[in-house]
Amino acid sequence: MIGPDQVWSFLQKASTVHVASGQKTLTFKPDSSNKEELINKATGRTGNLRAPALRLGEDLYIGYNAVMYEDL
Repeated sequence: MIGPDQVWSFLQKASTVHVASGQKTLTFKPDSSNKEELINKATGRTGNLRAPALRLGEDLYIGYNAVMYEDL
């Protein structure tokens, strides 16, 4: 389990982070300008990283959206 203190460290290592948000997918290039928004979208109510979390190469896929995973 990754808590809030480790989330940003984990996310910023990716070149692109794709986060499932309802029926859409949000795409981020992690940097200081979107740090708070990205952490808020990638974590759940408890402050832990949302599941599932999948790393493919340098990209991260966070949360579940059937379309996002079908596109892989």
